[in-house]
Amino acid sequence: MAKIGVIGDAASALGFKAFGLEAFPVADAEEARKVLHRIAGEDFGIIYITERFCRELQSDMAEYTGQKTPAIIPIPGVDGNFGIGMAGVKKSVERAVGADILFGGDN
Repeated sequence: MAKIGVIGDAASALGFKAFGLEAFPVADAEEARKVLHRIAGEDFGIIYITERFCRELQSDMAEYTGQKTPAIIPIPGVDGNFGIGMAGVKKSVERAVGADILFGGDN
């Protein structure tokens, strides 16, 4: 069975351990990058990563876009929501249906 991991600052990532997910607390984007590439090569089907680090790891995350696993999903952290996750959902929906049905072109 594939595992689920969470990469983020300690305050954001460690809370997910209570739900049985593997937490990878990191201090900065470079450490997040190393952990991302390491666990992407392991048996992780889903990797959640806080939006704080997603901003700096876009090209690293893109390396896995065409692969079946892992699915890399941005989530808000204790820093708040930067809109990265919603932008990804919007882009995926536009690609699937050919139009912006979520926001009508407002965002």
